[in-house]
Parts: sequence; structure tokens; C-alpha cells
Amino acid sequence: MRAFALLPALVLPVALAAADLKIDHATVAGAHLDAMRSALTAAAGFPTEYGGPHSNHATEMALVSFPDGSYLELMGIQAKPDPAAVSAHVWSKFLENNAGPCAFALRVPDLSAEVKQLKSAKITVDAPEAGGRTRPDGTKLVWQTVNVGPGPRGSLFPFLIADLTPREHRAYPSGKPTTDRFGGIGKVVVGVRDLEGAIAQYRRAFGLAAPLRQKDARFAADLAWFEGTPIVLAKGLTDSSWLSRRVRDYGDAPVAFVLTAAGVITGAAAGTSSWFDHSIFWMDDAKLGWRLGVESGR
Repeated sequence: MRAFALLPALVLPVALAAADLKIDHATVAGAHLDAMRSALTAAAGFPTEYGGPHSNHATEMALVSFPDGSYLELMGIQAKPDPAAVSAHVWSKFLENNAGPCAFALRVPDLSAEVKQLKSAKITVDAPEAGGRTRPDGTKLVWQTVNVGPGPRGSLFPFLIADLTPREHRAYPSGKPTTDRFGGIGKVVVGVRDLEGAIAQYRRAFGLAAPLRQKDARFAADLAWFEGTPIVLAKGLTDSSWLSRRVRDYGDAPVAFVLTAAGVITGAAAGTSSWFDHSIFWMDDAKLGWRLGVESGR
């Protein structure tokens, strides 16, 4: 009988499965938080909750949290900020220009394991950074974040976040979701200069299959959606489109967020797109100041 040598098993880092790419939160930036809160309530019909100032002496935030645990963060400049801290902020250009969507984060079960996997895929990963804020009720929140890929935090790639205090204290200031009219943040639309290059980077980073593709004339975009994930990459259909101009001004970064509907969608929408056999109802961006959609159920 021929003998076979047993070789040691090759252990490789395991990438997050597509279904495990969970949005922690998505950030909208502007100069004046109160104005942003009023506009969101007027356009989308739900309230916001004040979350408190960040410990960076530059920004403060309010949020809308959803039943799936994700939340939409409105970030503005503090009333009496440190001007140097504002100028040095990674999203200073978005904040000062009321640019709207600027970043998004993934919540991961094991921060160190995900960092190891991304490095093995030759994706740039920064060292972990400490962050935090104090809620108006005095509850202190502490977390760690990791920047992934090129550009500002949460731009082309989401940044990673892990809580050192209970996450529900961060997501649910009042102990429950702010609204149950929507299920959560279903999609993040990332505007890019090089669609094929961005697709290749995402597939390498997270071990994803080839995306579904389509064009949407109303959104003026060539779209690529990694099915089963919240990630939609978008390139402007023409050089003069709003999307192309936005990417020229701010680089590869989120340009819109899409909520999942918790029931029948009525009112509040200014237009409709059809993306990958799903209807996207768009809020009035002139009233809101940025692009927010709601996706109907399957």
C-alpha cells in the first residue's frame, strides 16, 4: 500500500461573508446640526435625537436609529469649536460645505480578525484609533475605529468600529429605535471615479462575487451592486452629471443612503428609480440638501 504524507493544514484568515457586511451607521455632514435635523424631519417625517458632542472639540451629532441596529448620524460643527480641530477634521471639507453623505462604518464581530484578513488581501489598514463622546444624560461612550483603504475615513471603503462600552448605549440614546417606520440603512451608494477599479478592490477586500450591473438615467449613474451586501458603487454617466461633479469635488465617497421600508411607502418621495428589480423612492433632495432613498420590499 502506498503511503501518503500528511501535510499541515493551511490556515487563512476568513473574510466577512457578504451577508455579514452590516452597516453600523452612515454619516451626513454639515455646518449646522440644528438645520440638518429640521430638514431631515421635514423631508422624511421622522424625529432625530441629540447624541452629544464628540471628544474632538470640533463636532457634535444627532441620530435616527432603526430596528436593525443601524443609525443615520447627522454631524455638525460644535457651537464653540476649536478652529484648528475643525480644520484638521478628516471630514472638514464635507462639514464646512454642507456636503451631506461623507462616510459609513461596518460593525464587525472581531476587529483584529478583520484587520488581519484585510491586510492579507493587500488592503491598506491603519492602526486602531480611540474615540468617544458623552451623551446629554452623562453616559460616556467609548469605541475603537480602524480606517480601511485610501482616502478619508469611510470614503471608498467603510471604516470598522468596535464598541468598548455597550453598543446599544450608542445606537439607542432613549433605549429604543428612534423610528420603526423604516427597517434600517439598506444600501450605501459610493460615488467613484474608476468603477472597474473600485469593483476589483471590493472583491479583493471582502472576497465578493462579481456585482450586478445596470444604469439609471434618473440617478445619472452606472451602478454596480454586490448582491447580498449594502454596497452599491456608482459612476456618473456623463462628465457633467451631478455625480461626476460630486466625485471631482470630494473624491470617492458616499453620495446617497437608502433605507429599507418597514411597510407600504406613502408620500415623502420626490421620484422613483428601479434598481435591480427594486423600487427606490427618493426624498426631496432640494428640501433635504442631500440624497436619501427608501427601498421597497421584494
